Amino acid sequence: MGSFTGAVADRTGLFREAQGGTLFLDEIGELSLGLQVKLLRALQEKKVKPVGGTGEVEVDVRVVAATNRELEAEVARGAFRQDLYYRLNVIELRLPPLRQRREDVPLLVDHFLRRFARDQGKALSALTPAAMKRLEAYDFPGNVRELENIIERAVALSSGPTIDEADLPALRSTAPKPAAPAGDIPDDGVDLDRLVADYERVWVQKALDKAGGVRKKAAQLLGITFRSMRYRLDKLGLDKGDATDD
Repeated sequence: MGSFTGAVADRTGLFREAQGGTLFLDEIGELSLGLQVKLLRALQEKKVKPVGGTGEVEVDVRVVAATNRELEAEVARGAFRQDLYYRLNVIELRLPPLRQRREDVPLLVDHFLRRFARDQGKALSALTPAAMKRLEAYDFPGNVRELENIIERAVALSSGPTIDEADLPALRSTAPKPAAPAGDIPDDGVDLDRLVADYERVWVQKALDKAGGVRKKAAQLLGITFRSMRYRLDKLGLDKGDATDD
């Protein structure tokens, strides 16, 4: 985004490469304060000075930035410029961690499996049900990148047409084990679907009560997505809560 002493040739930078399109800046929270100043200037003035160049060049670029840091907290401690934060934060999208949207795991697995199988020249088509179940039960402290790494490793180690549990690294779920139900099964049996629905209804209602009826907050308390929360409310016939939090 700037020139340096000794540069002798005009060099096309990222902004000029993205001219008329979109520039994605990943891990924006890791940017040094010095580079933050240059980025802010480029965004405000819509001009950049190419490395090795002598003049400024106008640019027309849409910027999308991503981070796993809480930038408001970074601003408060002086690690991220407040003016740059507000310049970037025009439209904010918060993506829940993978452990709160486990229904996305199979979709991401399929995407990564296809990519790494192609890159490594292997004819892998799927995971075994047991392997997929292990991944869906895992909390992924490293989020999507950890899942990506797991699938890349599994593809490299697999010698068959599918990925089995043996191809996965040791995964230990940190989710608490549910309490064992009291009592024995009666001689005439039980209605398992009704018991599960009743149990689910209790915890969904508890989350709604704790969240003051705000469904998004209740979904976070339960570790599920907002879409999944709405589905459960409809299925269980519960009060929809605060309808303004869509």
